[in-house]
Amino acid sequence: MSTSRNTEHLHGLTAPGIDAFEDLAQTAFDALPEDFRRLCDGVLIRVEDFPDEETMEEMGCESPFDLLGLFRGYGLAQQGAVPMSGQMPNMVFLYRRPILDYWAEHEETLGSLVTHVLVHEIGHHFGLSDEDMEAIEAAAG
Repeated sequence: MSTSRNTEHLHGLTAPGIDAFEDLAQTAFDALPEDFRRLCDGVLIRVEDFPDEETMEEMGCESPFDLLGLFRGYGLAQQGAVPMSGQMPNMVFLYRRPILDYWAEHEETLGSLVTHVLVHEIGHHFGLSDEDMEAIEAAAG
């Protein structure tokens, strides 16, 4: 079989594992505007292959591929000046396998998709509008 395209560079590619995905998420986060990152002070970013059963039930998911990410914690409007004793840190979960599945079906780069999920999970929880989040994503460019 002959092809006019040079695909030699694709032979060694594999889907990024958890560690590479964490690096990608950190790179995406670091590229966000400084004002937005300040809102995220103390927010942990966790990468997991899929949401757990409890999360799937809570979010009404029919499939583990239904959820790309999730913010767990208290938004700025809900938390007091001092965290409550025993309060878990705010976390953004990125679900690697559903993100990779979505990426395979769309024309976005993986980096832009990870940025999108990060911004939207943090932004919705902090009460930002869709327009605000689009501007943040554009600034991360």
